[in-house]
Amino acid sequence: MPKITYKDNQGNSTTLEVENGLSVMEGAIQNNVPGIDADCGGSMACATCHVYVEEKWLDKLPPTEDSEEDMIDMAFEPKKNSRLSCQIIVNDKLDGLTVTTPEKQS
Repeated sequence: MPKITYKDNQGNSTTLEVENGLSVMEGAIQNNVPGIDADCGGSMACATCHVYVEEKWLDKLPPTEDSEEDMIDMAFEPKKNSRLSCQIIVNDKLDGLTVTTPEKQS
């Protein structure tokens, strides 16, 4: 299983094996990772699973769709490497992916 590293805004990290086909958000929720609230359960109706993707991984992810970009615009302190973790589906190519949660979720 691919390993995903979740960092908080203080630099604390947790590395977890996440099953292929799950989203990065689902991996966090199933393992009680703090900082990813997922209020809408992954239906892309909020931005409470907002993460910053480590720069070297951005080109390995599918591009954002307009609806994801609209939700990111409502997130706390969006950046060019912001993504909704519910939209990142885990596969073997993402082994080693690192995401960081913002200071808070909006």
